Amino acid sequence: MERKNNFWPYAIFIVLSLLTGGLATLVSMDGMKAFQYLPQSPLTPPPVVFSIVWSVLYILMGVSAALIYVAPPRGLKDQHLFYTGTLLLNFLWPVLFFALGLRLAALVTLLVMLALAIGTVLRYRPVSKPASWLQLPYTLWLCFAFYLNLTAYQLNG
Repeated sequence: MERKNNFWPYAIFIVLSLLTGGLATLVSMDGMKAFQYLPQSPLTPPPVVFSIVWSVLYILMGVSAALIYVAPPRGLKDQHLFYTGTLLLNFLWPVLFFALGLRLAALVTLLVMLALAIGTVLRYRPVSKPASWLQLPYTLWLCFAFYLNLTAYQLNG
């Protein structure tokens, strides 16, 4: 008999996504504060915007992964490797960029993240079109983040 309660997969995937971002922020906090004083792109939003946008993106990523999980047959699927990869790189990027100041390594990591995000959109689509669509804001934000990272690298090395 199929379980009707789909709450837990959503809660787990959302919390996992938000925890990843939260831990990365904790590890990178000092570097984030110091970065505010370096030259940046004129399109760089205030720090509070990043907190809001990333929180929303992590929630969308969690919902998207949960939609894949609850799609028949219910359970973890190959597509979750893309989700896991994006989470790992989302943890690694701020560590490289802010905590370690390795802007070029962060830029390369962002390219891999972007490739994974596009792969996620494409891999999720046959299983759940809504899950695929929920990945698009993340993918678009990564394009903007790539521009910001590239500019930060050019201005600060």
